[in-house]
Amino acid sequence: MSAFLQQCRDLIGAGYVLETAQEMAPFLNDWRGRHTGNALAVLRPGSVEQVAALVRACAEHAVPIVPQGGNTGLVLGSVPDRSGQAVVLSLGRLSRIRKIDVANRTMTVDAGCILAQIQQAAAAEGCLFPLSLAAEGSCTIGGNLSSNAGGTAVLRYGNTRELCLGLEVVTPQGEIWDGLRGLRKDNTGYDLRDLYIGAEGTLGIITGAVLKLYPQPQASITALAAMASPEQALQLLKLMQDYCGASLTGFELMSRICMELVAQQFPALPQPIAAAHSQYVLLELSSNESEQHAVSLLERAIGAALDSAIISDAVVASSVAQSQSLWQLREHIPLAQARAGKNIKHDISLPVSRIPEFIAATAPLLEQAFPACQLVCFGHLGDGNLHFNVAPPDGVGHEAFLANQAAVNRLVYDSVQQFGGSISAEHGIGALKKDDLLRYKSAVEIALMRSIKAALDPQGIMNPGKIL
Repeated sequence: MSAFLQQCRDLIGAGYVLETAQEMAPFLNDWRGRHTGNALAVLRPGSVEQVAALVRACAEHAVPIVPQGGNTGLVLGSVPDRSGQAVVLSLGRLSRIRKIDVANRTMTVDAGCILAQIQQAAAAEGCLFPLSLAAEGSCTIGGNLSSNAGGTAVLRYGNTRELCLGLEVVTPQGEIWDGLRGLRKDNTGYDLRDLYIGAEGTLGIITGAVLKLYPQPQASITALAAMASPEQALQLLKLMQDYCGASLTGFELMSRICMELVAQQFPALPQPIAAAHSQYVLLELSSNESEQHAVSLLERAIGAALDSAIISDAVVASSVAQSQSLWQLREHIPLAQARAGKNIKHDISLPVSRIPEFIAATAPLLEQAFPACQLVCFGHLGDGNLHFNVAPPDGVGHEAFLANQAAVNRLVYDSVQQFGGSISAEHGIGALKKDDLLRYKSAVEIALMRSIKAALDPQGIMNPGKIL
């Protein structure tokens, strides 16, 4: 491999070919700290042309490639295995905002742009890029597209797929496909863009994208509501949609255990509803008219929910600071879980109408199989995405409980399939769920996916061992 590595140095400069263990370490560890891979080298190209040249070199020498953005994924999709045969190709240096077209409501960006950087660039032009998630200060748009990330605004704006109009991709043969067209209508054959979005780098390397922009809302109003059951949370969702329509941009479900975890691990955070309730919903309205309009709309809907006994209590934020404080309760749930110890995570989606039924059926099965286990259930109820995490009982060691992961996963995923859901809502498949994918996808779907993979990447060098 010495000739290959020298070729890489010649192509991008020796300083951008990382080969020592110390240099490579940040690129080899997964976000949760549960897996450390090995690599032949970490390559850090500075342009699309350099990405293409490196891919051609990898194809020539049959060297596997693991594309990597911010490395914030949760399913081992952006880290290499332990064989040390692959290179990590980091897109971090491709970080330019190429163009903002306010009239067309589009922004063209490099794949290595940090999500928060894109949000800020849009805001500076009086626009909104609505993708928002916990890792937005670290994750890159290329990774968001490769995993079809979701986040907190899917209810109104859709997944990352819906926020992208065009792509630039380096193929496994080292060719550059320029599909950076800011068109909302382009009915000229197969939509290649949709092949690469959500493919987790297994079909090619996304190097650029044309993103949709929206008008900045004139006001955003947040409220926290408490209720007795997931059924009532679903009733509240329907009521809010009936009253507020497209103004409803966020609707997050949180169980009592979630709120207690946050209170235990982050006692400085205010708890605006003092009494304990079984379920809570954090909801957000955005208005393009005025703050007064948003407040009036929300207060009318909350009043109707209280009058009909759908909710037991509610707090409406009266300032930006209070709104941020309410959102911190939701955003600190994963952090509180991490502080409390390891748990078995599930990122699942279900038909929205069946979520209460799924929780009611699956929670007792877990309790029966793993007595006194703790179910930490929260997520984007508005778009059917639950984070359905199982923590050990009090007094049981976390490592010992993790030994049950395969059995817990099987129980949860079997139930998900029974209710017509998906085993991965927004995190992807990566290496972590590829065996589960074979179990829960039909043979026809798997065969079609394998056919696409073989057609586009016949050498099998693009992110091997991921998805399939």
